Amino acid sequence: MPSPFIWTVRVYYEDTDAGGVVFYANYLKFFERARTEWLRAAGINQSQMTENHHAVFVVKSTALDYHMPARLDDELKLTVVVEKLGRASVQFVQEAWRVRKDDDGDRRELLATGRIKVGCVDLVHFRPTQIPQEVLANIQKPD
Repeated sequence: MPSPFIWTVRVYYEDTDAGGVVFYANYLKFFERARTEWLRAAGINQSQMTENHHAVFVVKSTALDYHMPARLDDELKLTVVVEKLGRASVQFVQEAWRVRKDDDGDRRELLATGRIKVGCVDLVHFRPTQIPQEVLANIQKPD
């Protein structure tokens, strides 16, 4: 697998439940934001994709495993890796990590792992369409 794209996010009060633990569905939000930043870093502007090609990415499926809870004020490192690239879809593997500094250096704790599949659809019929060529080229660029 190629090296992961890493994006950092802080856990805020609004992300947690009454016990100060990140509400499980918020990992989907964190992963969505990380994928958006990955696209931006790859030179893919989703607004331009919509405007120029009348196409958008939509989530087709998700599967998440929760390993350990994140808590209020934690700083999380979110990773994005393309697992499989199709003509009209992209399968991602994403992870949420907490990195804590202690006397022995950095300690990494895996909090959640997700597999998210997104499809490219046209805005007129909301049916699958090929990923625009220049978007596909940017996704395929080596790290």
